[in-house]
Amino acid sequence: MGLGDKISNAAEDMGGKAKEAAGNATNNDRLKAEGQTDQVKADAKKVGESVKDEFKRD
Repeated sequence: MGLGDKISNAAEDMGGKAKEAAGNATNNDRLKAEGQTDQVKADAKKVGESVKDEFKRD
C-alpha cells in the first residue's frame, strides 16, 4: 500500500469517526450512519490494499 493510499484511508476513517460522533452528539441517526459507512469503506480499502501487497510479495 502506498503512502498516499494510507493517508487517504486514514482520512476517510477519521472523517467517518467525526461524522459518527457528530451524529451521536446531535441525535442525528443519518449522520451517524454515514460516519459508520465511511469507516467501513476505509476498512475495506485497507484490507484490499493489504491483500494486494501480499500478492505482490509472492
